[in-house]
Amino acid sequence: MPSVAPQPTADQREASELLWRHWQEQRRLTGLPERLRPRSRREGYAIQALVEERDAAPLFGWKIAATSPAGQAHIGVDGPLAGRILASRVVAAGGTVQFGRNHMRVAEVEVAFRLGRTLPPRPESYGVEEVLDAVGSVHPAIEVPDSRYDDFVTAGAPQLIADNACAHWFVLGAATTAPWRTLDLAALETRGTVSGREPVPGRGGNVLGDPRAALVWLVNEVRGLGLPLRAGEVVTTGTTTVPLAIAPGDAVTADLGPLGTVTMRLGPEE
Repeated sequence: MPSVAPQPTADQREASELLWRHWQEQRRLTGLPERLRPRSRREGYAIQALVEERDAAPLFGWKIAATSPAGQAHIGVDGPLAGRILASRVVAAGGTVQFGRNHMRVAEVEVAFRLGRTLPPRPESYGVEEVLDAVGSVHPAIEVPDSRYDDFVTAGAPQLIADNACAHWFVLGAATTAPWRTLDLAALETRGTVSGREPVPGRGGNVLGDPRAALVWLVNEVRGLGLPLRAGEVVTTGTTTVPLAIAPGDAVTADLGPLGTVTMRLGPEE
C-alpha cells in the first residue's frame, strides 16, 4: 500500500497555522521561516493536509496547479501541484467572488470532474479507463487562485504545496449534458472573457495534454499520499487558457464549448 502520512510534527502545525492566518487575514509573507520550511513535496503535502481540519464542511475536492506551460511559468515550477478545494471557498455559478487583496490577480478557465464513486489508495497506479469509469459528471469551472507569498514565483514547489497550491476561490458550473465520454477533450476549444474584452482562446490539450490525463495524474498523486478520492468530490484540472488578468468588479465567463459555460463577478478590492 502507499505509505500513510505520519502524524504532523509541531513545526508542520506551526507552518500550517501561519499560512492559514495569512490566508484568512489576506496578508502575505516573504516565505515560511527557515525552520518551518518544507524540504520536499511530501513535507509540503503534510503541511497542506492540516487545512482540512480548519473547514467545517467535508472537503469539496481537489485542484491541480501548473498543468500548462503558462500556469507553470506563472508560479515558477516545472510540473503540476495538487491542492485542496475547501467547501467554504466555493461560490455558486453566477455569484460574486471576493476580490479582497488578491495578489495573483488572475482567473482560470477549467474542466472539472465530479467523481461518482470512490477511488481508494492502493499500491498500483490507476489507469485512464478505470479513473474515467469512476467519473459521474463533467463541469465548466473557474478558479481564482492566490498565494500567501509575496514572491510566489520563487517560493518553490514544496512551499507552494504547503500553501495549498495557491488555492483561493472556486466556481463550479452545471454538469454538462453533452456526451463528454465521446468528445476529444484534448482538442476542446475554450474561451475566457473578462468584462466583454477580447476573448482569450484555449484548448483542452493545454492541460497536461488532455484534461483526462490531468485527472489521472491527480488521482495518482493523492493515491501516493495514502488518500482516497471520494465519491462526490470535484477535481478541477487547471487552466486551459493563459491565466486571465482580472481586476475588482470584473465579470468573468468561462466558455468550454459543448461542456457549457459558467460566469462569476469579482467584488471590490479592499
